[in-house]
Amino acid sequence: MLAAIYRSKGSARDVLEISEIETPAPGPGEVRVRLHASGINPSDVKIRAGVSVGGMAMPFPAVIPHSDGAGVVDAVGDGVTGIRVGERAWVYNAGWKRAFGTAAEAVTLPEAQVCPLPDPISFAHGACLGIPAMTAVHAVIKGGDLNGKTVLVSGGGGVVGRYCIEMARYAGASTIITTASTPLSRETAAKAGADIVLDYKTPDLKAEIMEASGGIDHAIEAEFGVNAEMLAEVIKPCGSVATYGSALDKTPTLPFYGFMFKNISLTMMMVYILDAGDRANAVAMLTRMLEDGGITENIAQTLPLSECAAAHESVEASNKSGSVILDCS
Repeated sequence: MLAAIYRSKGSARDVLEISEIETPAPGPGEVRVRLHASGINPSDVKIRAGVSVGGMAMPFPAVIPHSDGAGVVDAVGDGVTGIRVGERAWVYNAGWKRAFGTAAEAVTLPEAQVCPLPDPISFAHGACLGIPAMTAVHAVIKGGDLNGKTVLVSGGGGVVGRYCIEMARYAGASTIITTASTPLSRETAAKAGADIVLDYKTPDLKAEIMEASGGIDHAIEAEFGVNAEMLAEVIKPCGSVATYGSALDKTPTLPFYGFMFKNISLTMMMVYILDAGDRANAVAMLTRMLEDGGITENIAQTLPLSECAAAHESVEASNKSGSVILDCS
């Protein structure tokens, strides 16, 4: 089969190559998926570039990148009972602490990491579910019962933020406020269903949020460090915050009393290592939303597997709305 591989870290065009390798056979408890689509996340390109955890060190002699993908099951190992050959599926964590991700024509994974893909969801959309949609659904779930509540979504024009807007609405939120930094991202957030879209760079964001809402029941935060003080002020008593990033301030100062005296619940989440119960709840909710049309796809660009380097550059450019997908079929 064909696969995109890098043997050292660096720029996409310098290190990524397309190679013919042996198609993996599933072992006991494993499932092989003939991939139609591979989703590229910012974490994938940062790891390949050497600017993420681990730096420039290679964890394996050679790496096939990407954690997310979708396709059709074409082989199963002994002991597999929950999915059958011929079923459509999406996969997650293929590239997490493994050398064999989804930038290939096929991938073999433990059965637990292969999930049924409902009809008529496209393979491209299926390739967005592992990291972006799973992050979003877990962040929404951590808000508890959102029926009639007010939700604040940071970065609503991003791939995760856009899903959060749709999912919060599906969960019954009455008012969804989001922040975004560019005209394109604000347009994306509005189309996703946000009731109020605020410029992230506004001089007094806290005042605008309070004027628009009177207070937030649940916040989903992509940049916790720079927004912690503001969150402590806009969250209602007994409200909650779920955060999945703090890239601009990796060692933030927590306004402890601001959170404590309001009894605010704070969840810091790492989607790759959700426990089995949280993972099952997230997959179940994702499946319901997909079947009900509660979330929609937003694909910025689809490129063939042979153009994996160009696809990585597109993700790095950040001047788009939606996910970048490799066509692996």
